[in-house]
Amino acid sequence: MSVLTAPTARLRVSHGLGFRVVAVAFATALAFSTVPTPLYALYQQRDGFPAFLVTVVFAAYAVGVMLSLYLAGHVSDWLGRRRVLLAGLLAEALSAALFLLWPDVPGLIVARLVSGAGIGAITATATAHLSELRAVARPDADVGRSGLVATVVNAGGLAIGPLVGAVFARFAGHPLSTPFAVFLVVLLLEAIAVSLVPETVERREERPAYRPQRLSLPSAARSEFTGAAIGVFGAFAISGLFMALAPSLLAHELHQPSRLLAGIAPFTMLGSAALAQLVLARLGTRPQLRSGYVLMAVGLVLLAVAAFTASLPLFFGASVLAGAGFGLGFRASVGTVAALADDLTRGEVLAALFLAAYAGLVLPVLLVGLAMLVASGAVVLAGFVVLELALLGWSARRTLARA
Repeated sequence: MSVLTAPTARLRVSHGLGFRVVAVAFATALAFSTVPTPLYALYQQRDGFPAFLVTVVFAAYAVGVMLSLYLAGHVSDWLGRRRVLLAGLLAEALSAALFLLWPDVPGLIVARLVSGAGIGAITATATAHLSELRAVARPDADVGRSGLVATVVNAGGLAIGPLVGAVFARFAGHPLSTPFAVFLVVLLLEAIAVSLVPETVERREERPAYRPQRLSLPSAARSEFTGAAIGVFGAFAISGLFMALAPSLLAHELHQPSRLLAGIAPFTMLGSAALAQLVLARLGTRPQLRSGYVLMAVGLVLLAVAAFTASLPLFFGASVLAGAGFGLGFRASVGTVAALADDLTRGEVLAALFLAAYAGLVLPVLLVGLAMLVASGAVVLAGFVVLELALLGWSARRTLARA
């Protein structure tokens, strides 16, 4: 694979504009993936299903991401960035249509599974595409800038979705259909825009035999990759808790059933992640990792205290600190892993990292949901915090020694 320096078709935007188009499309797809967060309570009220079923619907999304990353997250290295990105955006549009046409619980699960599959195809592909588009548009610019944009877009896109969903839940006449109709139109328009973006992967005359995801790294780099993967597993477990269970925790532990708060909570957490990456962009990898681990740990402790004391200010303080730590740790991990790969395997290695991240998104949340069937939310949250602190401590000791 090599980065192309000229458009291969007559109707193409510039590499610089293509960089912006891909960034916006990436953010929109991620925002759509988190729009349902504050709407789950409305589905619960309508259908009367327990909170655990919310974690099942959420887990369907994460399972879709993981399967897609394993089966297709790396194919853009030889199939082409634009083609895979288009397929992912169309999968998100299909998910929006399923939400509209099949709003029962089985339909929600299928829609979330399809959405996850689209995000799995988009995430590593868009991250690699942004890096390559910027390398052509601004060859003398700081190479780390595209990585910063990718991670800020990731956290920012995820943050915007719950807020948009909360606004629709609070003010729209049909909150379970309007947001999906809007996103369906926007996603289709952005798919058209992405089709005009220059390709950055040379078409191979002979395609390699298909194989699922595998990790291709020099043996000396695998330990460093493992440390980063453990860190993002733990970080995404925190984000999964906010995205899947924040409405339930607010309603039952803090006695705050507001639909708007249900969206503001994950927005605050993930928005802090994006903001921290921007404000502290000049920090080196080691200070970012150290700061990320410390902030996540403090935020987790405050979150447990907030649940036991039913303190809303503490809850949002915890979300800000944990989110900032999540953002810094995630950005440093992506930068570390991207530097380990060459051009031929960058998409594949990033897909492997995101596979670990989304495993952290689904497994802990499912376990928390199961535990909440037999214990109070505060007790379950305290157990989650203890396990998370142990995992992050082990990861910090491993990664900081090498950063």
